[in-house]
Amino acid sequence: MARATDAEGMAWTGRAVFNADDRGVVDLDRAKPMGGTYRGVDGMGLFWSMTPSQGDPDKSWFHTADPQTVTSYQVCLTVQAGSRTIAERQLTRNWTVRGVRHTTLTVAHDRLNGELFLPPAGGQRRAPVLLVGGSEGGTGSLLTAALLASRGHPALALCYFSCKGRPKNLSGIPLEYFASAARLLGAQPQADPTGLTVIGASRGSEAAQLMAQYYPDLVDNAVVYMPSRNTNGAYYQDCLSCGRGHAAWTRNGKGLQLVPIPLDHVRGTVLAIAGGDDRIWGSLPSAESIAREHNATGHTYQALLYPKAGHALAGLPYLPDSVDSGAGPLGGTRATNAQAKADSWPHVLQLLES
Repeated sequence: MARATDAEGMAWTGRAVFNADDRGVVDLDRAKPMGGTYRGVDGMGLFWSMTPSQGDPDKSWFHTADPQTVTSYQVCLTVQAGSRTIAERQLTRNWTVRGVRHTTLTVAHDRLNGELFLPPAGGQRRAPVLLVGGSEGGTGSLLTAALLASRGHPALALCYFSCKGRPKNLSGIPLEYFASAARLLGAQPQADPTGLTVIGASRGSEAAQLMAQYYPDLVDNAVVYMPSRNTNGAYYQDCLSCGRGHAAWTRNGKGLQLVPIPLDHVRGTVLAIAGGDDRIWGSLPSAESIAREHNATGHTYQALLYPKAGHALAGLPYLPDSVDSGAGPLGGTRATNAQAKADSWPHVLQLLES
């Protein structure tokens, strides 16, 4: 059994029942559970399959604390034989290692809104990462930014709308704003600006592709989760019909309405990650289309396709996540989405190290 308490005080529990082998050993990387909160062989199944003490697991999120102030959380693992506890171990999952530095960027002071995480001083220069979220707005990807900084990558979780100093809606967002963020990030002491990568999820995938295409002097690679192949129209959170006819993105003051987004000027690569059960839009065919394109030197891109996963594939593996946004289903199951996250995350890290 794995037990943890999230940042809102909700208790979560993962369970699995096994028969030990002749030596009394249960190897979670090899053993298939007879019952519990997950099925099939999965060494980390006890972590992502944890269910809340209250509410529907498919509609519940494991809330993590702000990594600027709380850098880890505890997981208690116990082994029971019948009603007897025969082993117990307390584990710590760390987002941020000692020495990671954090700065809040404000529009008033920096002309940007975001959270900048820098690696501990003294390390080698590594690819910086610009993280942009989707139609939820605000500043997302804080955990990812903190963890990447812990791995040596300067990382900026950028807010481009629905935060202080920025537009309320995803409408007319200048690419120049992202370019300013890329320049600031690439100028950090431990950044290798030649490898700057933009990671964008959902609507943010459009911005990531556009930045790699139109700013190859700043951006090397793009990682796009649940991507769109085209630029979609403006999005107003409180009025879905208000954005019709308006561009979400601008360049040099002109709206960008591209079908498809061109990718022939990209300096590095585009890694597209998508699920075939995406209930928001057809991200899997979009990812397939991206993989058929070529960069400025003629190299094709890469797609990671998960036919049974949905629209909740961005972020870190091994956290219990919902398959419902609250406004409707996102597709996939907790198991298929967890497997997609676990498989894709090493590919993202490999791209950053290349």
